[in-house]
Amino acid sequence: MYSSFRKEHGADTSFIDKNKRIIALAFIIATSFVIYIHRLFSIQVVQGDFYRAQSRTISSQTSRISAQRGEIFDRNAISPIVINANTFIVEITPAEIPAGYYDTVATRLSQYLGISKFDIDARIPSERRKSYTAIAVKTNVPFETIANIAENCTDLPGVSWSSRPIRNYIETGSLSHIIGYVGEITQEEINVMYNQGYTRGSIVGKAGIEKQYDALLQGVPGNESRTVDVYGRIISDAPLITPPQMGKNLVLTIDTRIQTLAEKTLGERIGAVVVLRPATGEILALVSYPYYDPNIFSTADVSSEYLKLVENPDNPLLNRAVAASYPPGSTFKIIMAAAMLNEKTLSPFEKIECAGKLDYGDRIFHCHIHEPGHGWLDLKNGLAQSCDVYFWTLGRDYLGIDKIAKYATLFGIGKNAAIDLPSQSRGFMPTAEWKERRYHERWLGGDTMSASIGQGYVLATPLQVANMMAMVCNSGIVYKPHLLKEVRDPVTNDVIEEVQPQVLFRSDMLPDVWKTVQEYCRYTITSGTPEYPMRNRLVQSAGKTGTSEVAQYKDSWHSWMVAYAPYDAPVEEQVVVATLVEAVNEWEWWAPYATNIIIQGIFANQTYEESVSALGFNHLTQNKRRME
Repeated sequence: MYSSFRKEHGADTSFIDKNKRIIALAFIIATSFVIYIHRLFSIQVVQGDFYRAQSRTISSQTSRISAQRGEIFDRNAISPIVINANTFIVEITPAEIPAGYYDTVATRLSQYLGISKFDIDARIPSERRKSYTAIAVKTNVPFETIANIAENCTDLPGVSWSSRPIRNYIETGSLSHIIGYVGEITQEEINVMYNQGYTRGSIVGKAGIEKQYDALLQGVPGNESRTVDVYGRIISDAPLITPPQMGKNLVLTIDTRIQTLAEKTLGERIGAVVVLRPATGEILALVSYPYYDPNIFSTADVSSEYLKLVENPDNPLLNRAVAASYPPGSTFKIIMAAAMLNEKTLSPFEKIECAGKLDYGDRIFHCHIHEPGHGWLDLKNGLAQSCDVYFWTLGRDYLGIDKIAKYATLFGIGKNAAIDLPSQSRGFMPTAEWKERRYHERWLGGDTMSASIGQGYVLATPLQVANMMAMVCNSGIVYKPHLLKEVRDPVTNDVIEEVQPQVLFRSDMLPDVWKTVQEYCRYTITSGTPEYPMRNRLVQSAGKTGTSEVAQYKDSWHSWMVAYAPYDAPVEEQVVVATLVEAVNEWEWWAPYATNIIIQGIFANQTYEESVSALGFNHLTQNKRRME
């Protein structure tokens, strides 16, 4: 009867089976939920204190693995001029020092390290003296000191040491102002760069290329992670290590052969030399004397050595080639000549008489040749003989300060030269408006006369003077001067980035102006003031001498020479050389001789000594008469 009922009501039977399955599934879910709640209750309430204690006592401790900085090469990219070496860092793990012995250990360690106990206490304040985390107390520790500490380690519980990569500057001398140096990051730097991945203890560039391209050289630090307890004690055997990535290698535009040539030619004379390719803006040599040894910043007594540099009255930390400004003197007459030719305010063939002096107002302005003066001169000979009277008259009566300032700015005087170094001077080009605002005085004709010969308020860096001549070579274009040539992968040595020439300044002056200025600069070499010191049988050059009187040194002048060579070659093959010898040196008019020696060495592939011999300059004395 029941079976017949099921047959007659099959649909209802199927419905009953489904209900049973749903009930069974609901029972399973409810049971699981009850078990889960019970377990959760047990963990959080019954055993809560135990697990909370466990979570507090076990954590991951991550230590930073320093990355090696990228190496730096000269333009030939064969041998590095900056590499990495290893030094030692001394650390203290405070909790490993027995109770009551911290002061004893810190005092003993300070004696080995040559620092005060106060320095150690500053790094390990009282609130950190129960930590199992190692704290660095001194970096750049020499091996001999580590050996002494190791021999007495039983008296120094909690003290340990490890190696750290440091910079090794293979090529030093005048390259120091180009390369710069590195040091431990300061709190002020951390405040500025905190979001760039820098942390306390990071080694960063402090000057030069090291600072300018720190982000490329820095690399990516690695990490070493270990499981530790609440006190920092390691409780795991195998660390989890993420290896560091070395920074990018940099290839500079500097040619170390030419750099050495220029360095030896300048000698121990306070001044600067710039050698650049006008067609690209590449810097082949950049010398500033005096210089310093950047390796001192990796020594144990870095503070005292740095203090010596700061207190040195000759300021060896100053890069005179780009960061110091001087009156450009008669090299400025190149700008005056270009301005006159472009403005056509006076025919270049019209002559002005130089009687050795010029009366103006209540002053007598003396030309550098007093009696009887240069006589009647046109522009070509006025430039060649560097006649002050000619250019005083040109500036005061035909151009005026506004036009002079306009053209000087066009050549880059008073503007950023944009070289890839972190510190540089803009020089200065005065105007009538500036003087009135600055000194509340009216601009006078005498001010215009001073500016016309690169004196008075006019200031320029040796790099700006080199750029001025580069504009003449390039017929109105100055390319951005740069020291970086390539960025390379440190593993594969593949070129990642290659720096391309960039136009910095462009002139709209007439093409004939540049051709004439080039011809006049060549005539200055062959028939003007530098005829003898710039005489060269191998290569023709064009350029301009300059001397600028310095008020604080009586009868003393800065000695300038700026030239380019070969004069008869395409601009792609030419180089510009600008040399400055400061007035603080004993007067010898060395700049034109130095410039010729450098040009000879570059194109004859000769050393300084070979160039001096080839030019017949062996007989030169230290004192030479003033010629301009």
